[in-house]
Amino acid sequence: MAKVVQFDKTGGPEVLELREVDVGAPGPGELLIEVHAIGLNRAEIMYREGAYFYPPLLPSSLGYEAAGQVEAIGDDVSGFAVGDPVSVLPTFLQTEYGTYGDHVLVPAAAVVARPPDLAPEKAAAVWMAHLTAYGALVEEDRTRPGDHVLITAASGSVGLAAIRTAQRIGAVPIATTRTPDKKERLLEAGASHVIVTDDENLDDRIRDITEGGGVQLAFDPVAGPQVDTLAKAVSPGGQLLVYGALDPRPTPLPNAKSFPALSTRTYAVFEITTDPARLARGVAFVNAGLATGAVTPTIDTTFDLADIADAHRYMEGNSQIGKIVITVPH
Repeated sequence: MAKVVQFDKTGGPEVLELREVDVGAPGPGELLIEVHAIGLNRAEIMYREGAYFYPPLLPSSLGYEAAGQVEAIGDDVSGFAVGDPVSVLPTFLQTEYGTYGDHVLVPAAAVVARPPDLAPEKAAAVWMAHLTAYGALVEEDRTRPGDHVLITAASGSVGLAAIRTAQRIGAVPIATTRTPDKKERLLEAGASHVIVTDDENLDDRIRDITEGGGVQLAFDPVAGPQVDTLAKAVSPGGQLLVYGALDPRPTPLPNAKSFPALSTRTYAVFEITTDPARLARGVAFVNAGLATGAVTPTIDTTFDLADIADAHRYMEGNSQIGKIVITVPH
C-alpha cells in the first residue's frame, strides 16, 4: 500500500489527508515512481480550494512535480529501467495524476532522467519553475540580450527562475517585492535591480532604470487591477505576460487610449509541457543550466509528507523565498 495525500472536499489545508491507497501497477505508457521529494506549487493550493482553472474530481489527489526513482514500468514504455533516478514534470491534469505520495503512477511522457548527483530535494524544485520561465522568456524569442525584464512577485520559485533565465540570455532582470525584507536575497539571486513596491513608485523606478525606454517584457503572476500599472512600464511593442492570479479581483485589459502599443496575454507552463517539441527544447535548456550551474534551485524550507497541511499553510503565508519541498521518508 502507498501513502497518498487526498482530499474529499475543497477548502483549507485541513482537508488534506494522508491515506493508505493501493495505487496498482503501471498501465500502458505509465511508470510507478518511488517518490523521495515533492515540489509544492501555488497551483496546488488553488486546486485544493476549488479556485483553479479546472475543478477537482473528488476524492482527488494532487501535485505536479516530484523526484524519486522508477519502481515499475508499464507496457509501451522505453528508455527507463527500474531504479533509474528521475524527475516528474507538470504535463498532466491533477484530475488524472498526482505526485503527493510515497509511490505514485505518472505518465512516462512526464518523466525525465535525473542526474545522479542532483539530490531529490533539489530536483523537485527545478522543473515547474524553470520550464515556466523558459517558455515565457526563451521559447518564442520574447527576450533578447540587453532587454529589460520586469519580474513581479519575484521571490517565488518562478520569479527566481525567471531572474536566472534572464541572466542566461543576457537580459536585465528587474525584480519587485512588496517589502524590503527580501530585497537583498533577490539581489543575491541575480536581480540587476529590485523595486520595493510598498516604498517606491514603480513607474518612476522603471523610468530611471531604463532611461525612459520601459521594459520589453513584464512577467506577472499577480494579475488584478495592478496590471494597469505594469502596462505603463512596458515599452512600445513590448509584452505584458500574466501567468497567475494571486489577486482574485478582475483583471482589466490595458487599452490603446491609455497605453502605447503592447501585447497583453495570459500564459501557462502547459503551453510548453503539452507540446512534445517545445518540451524537448525546454528540457534541454534546463538540463544545460543544471550541468553548468546556471540553474540552481533555491529551497526555502522542507516539510515531511505527514505535515503536508502545515506546508500548505506555510505557502499561504507568502513568506518564502524559493521553493517549498516535501521530503518523503522510506
